[in-house]
Amino acid sequence: MRLILSFGIPVLFGYLFQQLYNVADTAIVGQTLGGAALAAVGSTGSINFLVIGFCAGICGGFTIPVAQQFGAGDHQELRRNVTMGVWLCVIFGAVVTLLTTLLCNVILTGMNTPADIYQRAYSYILTIFVGLPACFLYNFTAGVLRALGDSRTPVMWQIAASLVNIVLDVIFILVFHLDVFGAALATVISQALAGAGCLLRMVRGYPVLRMEQGDWRWDTHRAKELCVMGLPMGLQYSITAIGSVMIQTAVNGLGTAYVTAVTAATKVSMFFCCPFDAMGCTMATYGGQNAGAAQWDRLHQGIRACVILGAVYSAVSLAVLAVFSNPLNMLFLDAGSVSLLPLARKYLLTNVLFYFPLSLVNIIRFMIQGMGFAPLATVAGIFEMAARAGLAFLVPLYGFTAACFASPAAWILADVFLVPAYFHCCRRLTQAGAGKREKAAALSAPGV
Repeated sequence: MRLILSFGIPVLFGYLFQQLYNVADTAIVGQTLGGAALAAVGSTGSINFLVIGFCAGICGGFTIPVAQQFGAGDHQELRRNVTMGVWLCVIFGAVVTLLTTLLCNVILTGMNTPADIYQRAYSYILTIFVGLPACFLYNFTAGVLRALGDSRTPVMWQIAASLVNIVLDVIFILVFHLDVFGAALATVISQALAGAGCLLRMVRGYPVLRMEQGDWRWDTHRAKELCVMGLPMGLQYSITAIGSVMIQTAVNGLGTAYVTAVTAATKVSMFFCCPFDAMGCTMATYGGQNAGAAQWDRLHQGIRACVILGAVYSAVSLAVLAVFSNPLNMLFLDAGSVSLLPLARKYLLTNVLFYFPLSLVNIIRFMIQGMGFAPLATVAGIFEMAARAGLAFLVPLYGFTAACFASPAAWILADVFLVPAYFHCCRRLTQAGAGKREKAAALSAPGV
């Protein structure tokens, strides 16, 4: 528990300040530009999550072998995994940026974005898409640092970037009157700053990362191995987000008022969900290092401690939001949107009631990924997508209530798969470890 907290708390602060990007954008947009601008930013939330999640997921997958090699003490393999990860981030960054910018209009049209907020939504999300290389830079460099056990440096740069983001929001929106484009531009610049800071720490702070001759050579076999780890994690986020896009599309069909209420409630919920993200990130590194070091018993100890943390935090969140949901929602709503508070409260409290299943999703899924079973974790994303898709089809029949229960249904269905999958993975690792020990004993026997 002490080890998990010592690593996880800095990660938590990193996620909290990362959320300040979105919170600052949304709060300033909602309070200064009004409900329509807030709905424009909010209507892009699910597609934003899909693309950014894919980028963050594959970067996280590329760094899992780094954690495993660090745990095994193989520094040469570690360096070569890092350099190959850099090559792959450049390639995927260019491809994803090009595709999303070209298809931006098609995506927003397909999501039934209301006509009165369409142009603002396009301006906001197109700017985010153009800035995707900054997303790759930060997520990969921060992932490498965490794989080496440094969870503090990414936090320090996230804090600095968040403060810069808030200042730029005020300057771009209130001084230069750039509307929602200014909010998006501030986010891109701030994330580029955080990525540059983490890169500087990698280059100057870790002798183990001082590249030697041949480390930068392209290795097709290694690239395939990294893609086997990274693509399932990226696809996992994207598959999960497809369900969210379907729900967002259904909510968009209910009208701008519902979009605004869901946007406010989602921003509050995302902030409160940061500890679950931190738990997942911690378990990915913990699982990778202990699997690399063949410390099988510690896997169970770590996941047990983290599940206890998830249960306690879920109960605390429910108590806090039951009392303060309306004031927190009003951080993102202007005075003219007070009538939307009942909708926002209903959406928020329905989700917080099911935070413990969400904690299990993050803890177990990321542990499985860290242990080296990323494709299995992707299947959980398919379960989440199926649940959200099913509820999206029910929105026209049952209205807003169906949208409120979409995420809880997704979390529960994912857990139905993940819990037995974790024990299956543990058995696989234990059997593989026993086989290696028997082989080593046979080779060292007299006469062999």
